[in-house]
Amino acid sequence: MMILSKSLIVFLCLVLFNQVQAECGYQSCHPVKDDQINIHLVPHSHDDLGWLKTMEQYYWGSHDNVQRAGVQYIITSVVEALKENKDRRFIYVETGFFWKWWLYQDEDTRKDVKELVNNGQLEFISGGWAMNDEAATYYQNTIDQMTWGLRKLNETFGACGQPKVAWQIDPFGHSREMASIFSQIGFDGFFLNRIDYADHAIRRENQSLEFVWRGSPDNLGESTDIYTNILFRHYSAPSGLCFDVNCNDEPVIDDPNSPEYNLQSKAESFVNDWIKPALKGYASNNVLVTMGDDFQYGYAGKNFINMDKLIKYMNSRSFDGVQYNVIYSTPSCYLNAVHQATNGTLKSALKTDDFFPYASSSHNYWTGYFSSRPTTKGYGRFSNNFLQICKQLSVLTNLTSLEEGALLDTLREASGVFQHHDGITGTEKENVAHDYMHLLHNGIIKCEELTNKALGSLVKSDNTDYTTCHMLNISECVTSETQDDFIITLYNPLGRSVTKYVRIPIVDDTKEITVTDPSGEQLLTQIIPIHDSVLQIPGRNSSAKFDLLFKASDIPALGYKQFYFHRNSTASRREFNIPQDIDKNIQMTHTNGTTKISIDEYDFSLDYLYYSGFVGNASADEFLPSTPYIFRPDPDIPVQNISTNASGIHYSGPLVSETQMFLNEWFSYTTRVYTNPIIFEFNYVVGPLPYEEHGVEVIARFKTNLEYDDKIYTDANGREIIGRVRNFRDTWNVTIAEPEAGNYYPIVTGVTLFNGTSVGFAILNDRAQGGGSLDYQNVEFMIHRNTIQSGQGVGEPLNETAFDVGVVSRGSHYVIIPNLSNDQSSELTPKELSQEIYLDSWIFFSSTEGLSFNDYQKKHVMEYSGLSNSSLPRNVHLLTLEPWGPSTVLLRLENFIGKEDPVNSGNSTVNIQDLFSGFKVVSLRETNLAANKWLEETERLMFNKPQKIESFRAQAADDFNVTLDPLQIRTFVVTISY
Repeated sequence: MMILSKSLIVFLCLVLFNQVQAECGYQSCHPVKDDQINIHLVPHSHDDLGWLKTMEQYYWGSHDNVQRAGVQYIITSVVEALKENKDRRFIYVETGFFWKWWLYQDEDTRKDVKELVNNGQLEFISGGWAMNDEAATYYQNTIDQMTWGLRKLNETFGACGQPKVAWQIDPFGHSREMASIFSQIGFDGFFLNRIDYADHAIRRENQSLEFVWRGSPDNLGESTDIYTNILFRHYSAPSGLCFDVNCNDEPVIDDPNSPEYNLQSKAESFVNDWIKPALKGYASNNVLVTMGDDFQYGYAGKNFINMDKLIKYMNSRSFDGVQYNVIYSTPSCYLNAVHQATNGTLKSALKTDDFFPYASSSHNYWTGYFSSRPTTKGYGRFSNNFLQICKQLSVLTNLTSLEEGALLDTLREASGVFQHHDGITGTEKENVAHDYMHLLHNGIIKCEELTNKALGSLVKSDNTDYTTCHMLNISECVTSETQDDFIITLYNPLGRSVTKYVRIPIVDDTKEITVTDPSGEQLLTQIIPIHDSVLQIPGRNSSAKFDLLFKASDIPALGYKQFYFHRNSTASRREFNIPQDIDKNIQMTHTNGTTKISIDEYDFSLDYLYYSGFVGNASADEFLPSTPYIFRPDPDIPVQNISTNASGIHYSGPLVSETQMFLNEWFSYTTRVYTNPIIFEFNYVVGPLPYEEHGVEVIARFKTNLEYDDKIYTDANGREIIGRVRNFRDTWNVTIAEPEAGNYYPIVTGVTLFNGTSVGFAILNDRAQGGGSLDYQNVEFMIHRNTIQSGQGVGEPLNETAFDVGVVSRGSHYVIIPNLSNDQSSELTPKELSQEIYLDSWIFFSSTEGLSFNDYQKKHVMEYSGLSNSSLPRNVHLLTLEPWGPSTVLLRLENFIGKEDPVNSGNSTVNIQDLFSGFKVVSLRETNLAANKWLEETERLMFNKPQKIESFRAQAADDFNVTLDPLQIRTFVVTISY
């Protein structure tokens, strides 16, 4: 291994992995007693980065008429209360809020906080920028927001700022991939809350509310095992013990002479109603009790004074002959006590599935939010796409000054905020959803300053602006509509070359247009009328009525390729007499809302339908309605066809065969068939949805003739896949009262059906959606929805509007049927195509500077790759390349194809020293997944195996050669020189 430079060692010692002499961690925990019941009181505040109010409103405490909550007061009050008594403890989770507070503090306050952190009184838990959702989030976003939050804590507090456990107590269901990610970060435990009510009831009775969860049973194996704890009763304080100013419980009155005396009764009720039942669910003589709730501790002294009295009283006597040791604690201290009490052995069964879908009662399945607010979910994917490009271009062109870093951080932090479990989920108030979009858009605008400068440097055109047409999703672009000559730069953020069909909106189809690639070849183009429904999208401000289509082949890995667009205003368009390359074996029919396709021995169809949301009054479980969170179709109204009087028009050309269908005034779609490889795209335009007696919940239902084992495979946050069987749960015998909602799962990137051991049919989506298989050979995705009722506290029904009408959403599904080509090496796997959807080649527009193609070609670099070789190995993904510190970058490589694909999976080795073309790799050192600890220093407290392991992966790279097992991610801090 190369030795790190002296300057880098100094930097990392002071900033990245700063170690301090302190009494934090497990050694700061209050002692437990083997012969008593240890009650761990965990003071906390759950602070949402947006829900009923925006993040800014929550921080400053404004708009109390909406919700009484002010994070600045909470943290300040907690710090003062902790200083008064060294026995007190408090945990804090959301680094996005904490960092904002920290920036406003003076040096004396900062010194106080560091002392509290160093002595274990204030403990950071999880440490991400937000408490992210686990259903709709893409794994790259989750890793990024965890990394950014943990980095801030590391830089500020050193080792004592490194969380030991994850605390995900409010997301609406829990993902197996989160268990995998948290284990790879190096966490000792994972605390969660919202699981199916029936599952929880069973676990309460058999001491299995704590267990070992294996996050990657099929690939990474036991290295992803993590202790997991499910809270006993939500994350609020026990009944009668909510002492916050937002609560209505009586305070502890400990004067026996007072007529208001209640200390004894409160303690006895606590023991009988909470502690004794809780003991049945857990493995030891330790009980964790959450003392807090949403936005509590604004007056922390009140909370702590009452808890002080309760602790003193209960520790001074026994209850029915049983002695209780009541202590201030934290989740990590509780975990450590359980580990000691059980000798690191839990008898509960190993868990290898996930906790979706989450049901809080028999008719209350939280599966609606998988699809709520589809346009915000789509914009979240769009912004992550650009965030990765912004990071990469900053590294490739050394845009790493403080000012340039601040531009990148704006989008980093906006993306982190949006991953919050009331952000990407679509469960927030509408004005809050608009605020999330504003944050993301502002971040993109800031990052465009970096990408503009970077591309100017690489192309050798420093005085040219490289702009993004932000409305291309509705076929609107000022540049292509008004300029006769311009440059299209396609930047590819993937570590392999890709081919992309590019659509550029144009005003008319009568003029001759040429698109020329860097070699001087004029590319084949096709002009297609834009669907009428797109032309009529509210808010569209465009004269374009046609799309120009061309095929951009072999866009370099981690690089770009430029195309010279020329419109000859004096020459008429020439018709190309070129034979179609569309496969003649494809047969396609369209009838109303149904498309049927046959190719070779495969048949499949697509129907667009809608459910009518149930409108109940929520007076009892059977009357619970469909809400922004809940999907519940009306059982008396069957799923309905959108139209019985559809019309359509077909366009065929050398690049794509396209059929545009119009179903009704709020739904249309386009079917496209591409070749080499054969990919089917179904592009829909849905909305404004009717808003009348019932909510409208629109689905795309695919049916295939493929024979498979009655199990579909959904992705887990876009990374691994997980099997789903109708009306079945892996860990208990389930009874499902809602056959549709109870079989819905989160689908971030797609669904796969296997024909034997190989992929037989795959459907990929371009944003997170809910869906499932309700009948054999059927798979459905929910693509848009509204609801008549509110619910779960949000106070608004889901009825998004824009431009004074209901929101219109445009999106796509893609179907891949493998093994259609004789050359299977040219076929895209579902994982490869999903990457190309989520990390699409970005289209930049710029001026030709008044130059002809020949002159432009001579003066500029029209094609570039940031890799020294053409591509990474086929199964290796460049997951992260971003600026990190002085002369350092953060690099993550992922072997992204799992063992379910025996043809393309397997170990791969990459030599990092020779990987990049734009800079030299001087040295590297491996870290954990979140890059807040060196890998060789990462130790985890393990259950059901040797107590500690030094590493959960291979040791640091040898001579820059990095070997990756299937689904393994390896993370490095790399020293570079330009």
